[in-house]
Amino acid sequence: MSEDKWEFYVDNNGKWRWRRVASNGRITGASCQGYANKADCIDNAIRNGYAG
Repeated sequence: MSEDKWEFYVDNNGKWRWRRVASNGRITGASCQGYANKADCIDNAIRNGYAG
């Protein structure tokens, strides 16, 4: 799992989201909602295993 890549991006509605991508390119996790600011998005990712 340490090879997983975390991506933070703005969706089509202008909200921040995250997704976790495995080394084989498959998405293994993603935020279930968009966030108005990036800090809240990162906080949610941390609760889901993001180490920074």
